[in-house]
Parts: sequence; C-alpha cells; structure tokens
Amino acid sequence: MPPATPVLSYLAFDFGTRRVGVATGNTLTRSAQPLRTIAAEGDARFAAIGRLIDEWQPSALVVGVPFHPDGAPHDNTGRARRFARQLHGRFKLPVHEVDERYTTTEAASDGARDLDAASAAIILNQFLSALP
Repeated sequence: MPPATPVLSYLAFDFGTRRVGVATGNTLTRSAQPLRTIAAEGDARFAAIGRLIDEWQPSALVVGVPFHPDGAPHDNTGRARRFARQLHGRFKLPVHEVDERYTTTEAASDGARDLDAASAAIILNQFLSALP
C-alpha cells in the first residue's frame, strides 16, 4: 500500500494597501473558506497575520498578485510581491504567488459580504485546483 499523502493546509491573502483578505483551505478538501479581513497596516497587520498563523498552523501561504487584464504588472503587483517576501521573511513558511485578476469581481458577483476574504478564498481555490 502506498504511503498516505500528507494533508497540507494553507492561509491565502488578498493583499491591499489598507485591507488584507484572508482565507484557509487544505489539500484534503481542495477547497477554501473565507476567514476575515485584516484592516491594519505595517506591524499591526503582521501581528494579526501572526495570530492567524499560530491559530491555523498552515503548511504554506498563498498571496494573490494583481496584474492588468493584458497580464502587464502595475503598481500593486510589486507591492503584493513585496508583501509575499515579507511574509516569508517573518514567518519562515513557503509562500506561493497566484495571479489574482478578476477575483474581486468574481467575489462581488457571488454576493460576498466580505469581498476581501472572499477574494482570498477564490485565490486559494485557484491554487488548490492547480496542484497535481
């Protein structure tokens, strides 16, 4: 009998300069659920993220990186990538980047009350569905 594949859990982030949406998911269910939105900046933002990491104990983190519709980067592309590097540096977990084009639009069309957290769940669902 082949060895069991370990279940990996993730926290995903929809980065914004004022708010960060957060979702959780895992490889067992291959689905994500919105958690909350962190309305904080700087060290306060990372303190809140640290508390979520302590609570959920993820195997890795996923960050949505925005692009223009044609795939070209814009100002927030670099900010989101910097945020991803900061997460890795502070929490020493693997960080995966996912193209997050249209996630907020999709979350809004789904009727989400918390657009940022719902967008993070869409980002994580995209990541999980791309896993082998």
